[in-house]
Amino acid sequence: MSRKTIDVLMLLKWANKNLAREDEFATVDFKSGICTMIDMVLLETGNYEGFGFQNNDDSATGTLGYYSRIYLYSDKMRKVCNKQLRSA
Repeated sequence: MSRKTIDVLMLLKWANKNLAREDEFATVDFKSGICTMIDMVLLETGNYEGFGFQNNDDSATGTLGYYSRIYLYSDKMRKVCNKQLRSA
């Protein structure tokens, strides 16, 4: 089996962007899958810092609002972002 690595920071940015979507294809199942994936990746790489809901008033468990969230950047990821900004 071949092995390929992916940039965790890029994946987190992608996940947050897609979890903020409100179009017809951004369903509970779609967002739930993204949350499951990014939770596992962040935990396995030591980058999990939690998440916040896009709207705290619409965050009942299992609803679309529950999966409409933003995952926080770890200290390590913030340092990489700052370095990228300085070199741009």
